[in-house]
Amino acid sequence: MQSKMMTMVKSGLAILFLLSGLAVIAQPDPVLMRINGKEVFRSEFEYACRQNGKLADGVRKQRQDLLDWFVNFKLKVAEAEAAGLDTAEVFRSRLDSCRRQLVKSYLTDEETNERVARRFYDKMKSGRRAGQVRVSHIYKSLPQNISGYTLRKVEAKMDSIYESLGKGATAAAFDAYVKDFSDDKTTFWVRWLQMPAEFEEVAFDLQPGEISRPFFTPQGIHIVKVLERKAVPPFDEVKEEMIRCRTRRHGMDKGTEALVEKLKQEYHYTPDRAGMEELMSKGQTGRTLFTLGGRSYTGKEFARFAAAHPEGIQRQLNGFVMKSVLDYENNHLERKYPVFRLLMQKYREDMLFNEISNREVWGRSKTDEAGLKGYFEDHRQNYHWEAPRYKGIVLHCTSKRVSKQVRKFLKGLPENEWLDAIRLTFNVGDTPKVQAEQGLFARGDNAYVDDLVFKGKEPAPVMSFPFTAVLGKKVKGPEDYREVGGQLVTDYQNYLEQRWIAKLRAAGKVEINQEVLKTVNYH
Repeated sequence: MQSKMMTMVKSGLAILFLLSGLAVIAQPDPVLMRINGKEVFRSEFEYACRQNGKLADGVRKQRQDLLDWFVNFKLKVAEAEAAGLDTAEVFRSRLDSCRRQLVKSYLTDEETNERVARRFYDKMKSGRRAGQVRVSHIYKSLPQNISGYTLRKVEAKMDSIYESLGKGATAAAFDAYVKDFSDDKTTFWVRWLQMPAEFEEVAFDLQPGEISRPFFTPQGIHIVKVLERKAVPPFDEVKEEMIRCRTRRHGMDKGTEALVEKLKQEYHYTPDRAGMEELMSKGQTGRTLFTLGGRSYTGKEFARFAAAHPEGIQRQLNGFVMKSVLDYENNHLERKYPVFRLLMQKYREDMLFNEISNREVWGRSKTDEAGLKGYFEDHRQNYHWEAPRYKGIVLHCTSKRVSKQVRKFLKGLPENEWLDAIRLTFNVGDTPKVQAEQGLFARGDNAYVDDLVFKGKEPAPVMSFPFTAVLGKKVKGPEDYREVGGQLVTDYQNYLEQRWIAKLRAAGKVEINQEVLKTVNYH
């Protein structure tokens, strides 16, 4: 059957189209193949070779194997597209999420971010806020609309707690106040730029065991106790977190600001003086505010942005310009950066490949009981064990008489009814008479089977069920597909995969430009 499949594959594979060698050289990224009429460029194949060109042991795959794998991959993706999997809302949402994550590194100047982060790191390392402190705090949240009376009452209570703690109170006393009074009962580590500046100012001034006076932050009022300190971690471990934290505290990160200034020059950002002045003087305008990449951005667009960002008009205008520049760049990333385009295409096609493969092979190979059973029956000779196993039941009974009764009773029943029969006949009421374990046992799986079937060492009897017997038989190989386990699923999966590929190859149209193929860089 396999040879027939291979014949089908070879006969239906490639309809070659030829281009002159001169034309191939002239094109920076020529068409390497067409899959069902869809063009695939050389850069796509080269990128795939770099990503998937090595076996598990690091050895390079053969070129023909890479080509066959790539064509099969593209045919599966094409089938997923034909099934409309790329239009599903869940698929589109996941792809958008992938793009948002990837875009982050393209919409900032990494060198500037790292330089700023390094400066803050060095400052942190040399100053009082070095490393981390683990703290516990007595904390009361203070809402923005709190009355003066309530505020004074809470402040007086915190002062009273502090005075109490200052009179030789034990650690247990502080913990008791946290438990009974604090709105936050957890302990946590604090690193620079993680908490409000007011909190860090106090926490980093304390040594382990010291307690602060009551103090305010934008969140409320605190009494902090430092439990322990840690040294400053290496820069590479904290760089990304420092950039994120600084951005949360101060708004746009420096790397993004630097990138925006570069993009303004690249896309010929030109402010319109009249429009800007009218906006600043009147608070609104219908004029053009600036042009970017040859496109005009007007006061109407700014008004929609400003409605969602209630700030001063100058900050709104700065934010609108920055967002417009970044949006323009975002919309041109695929054309501007070939690696970005290829990576996004890889995300998309990998998701489609996984979904269609799960439908056709992976999920089916685990749930298709009729298919698994049929494959096992057709290939029974491939499944055997190195040593016999015992298929049956182990019975731990309260007496020798019960043991004989159970064995005699079960012999007249199908094996799949044994456990239920024991439960309904011998274990009714508060005093069960039998403990049972049914299954397929290899030597070493069960000490009682080893003793009674495989003549191993006699084990200690089960407490309260000291009389043990077995009922079943030795078997040399699996009698049922469910006894094979993972190997059958793997073999059936491979069978489904080969059959599916043969079907795709026979129905699909694959055209490969051999002249372009000769120019592929596989490394």
